[in-house]
Amino acid sequence: MYAIECREVRKEFRPEGESPWKRRGAKVRALDGISFTVQDGECFGILGPNGSGKSTLIRLISTLLVPDEGDVLVFGHDVRSAPMQVRRLIHRVSVEASFFKKLSAQENLDYASGLYGLERGEARARAREILMRLGLPKEKVGAPLEEMSRGQQQKVAIARALLTSPTLLLLDEPTTGLDPRSRRDVQEFIEEVRAVHSASIVLSTHDMQEAERLCDRVAIIRGGRFIALDTPANLAVRFGNGEGLEAAFLNLTGEEPNLDEEEIDG
Repeated sequence: MYAIECREVRKEFRPEGESPWKRRGAKVRALDGISFTVQDGECFGILGPNGSGKSTLIRLISTLLVPDEGDVLVFGHDVRSAPMQVRRLIHRVSVEASFFKKLSAQENLDYASGLYGLERGEARARAREILMRLGLPKEKVGAPLEEMSRGQQQKVAIARALLTSPTLLLLDEPTTGLDPRSRRDVQEFIEEVRAVHSASIVLSTHDMQEAERLCDRVAIIRGGRFIALDTPANLAVRFGNGEGLEAAFLNLTGEEPNLDEEEIDG
């Protein structure tokens, strides 16, 4: 069984500000016939310019959006007909991680562990271990999230995801806003989670080195369509003249990867 199976997936959005009751103007097509599979235990990367559809695709897999056409299956469960079964198998980390901002990092993680039925003491110890490894200062663990930097909040979001040891990790630009040391720590932890828990991973990133390091295969998306899909090494040879994945990305999309910019999808 595949970890993920997408068949001819399409998703459209109305232009911002347009009333849903009116039929003026064309809809914006965020995804246009996407088909691919992710093997159980694979790390699958998605690279693309801002607005190309990366985050929309991850939101569909995580049941936050519903496809207009096509099918999305997570370990055989359809995101339309069995969203609760899908949610039990996944955890998503994104650049716009949602928290109770008045509560501390520890309180947010306590709440998350309770939702997943984890034993409180063991979950607390595990959460602190992860946060320390990610480089979050000890004094910040008890501080309200609203007093933390974006990078520190991102570390808490990553800790929340890894705390539950999900079967499928959906990582939507997980290292955006992190300093180089923290980025490396997160990458090492992702490798460890994959090795220890045999987790399947979908990684959306602007960091070409991150994709080369972590991903078994990479899809390059532009205009809501996959325009290339292969191993990082093969993409570099086929489209980058052997000069690396970034050269392949530039040649295929004509755009620079934006390491520190947030993606704006429908």
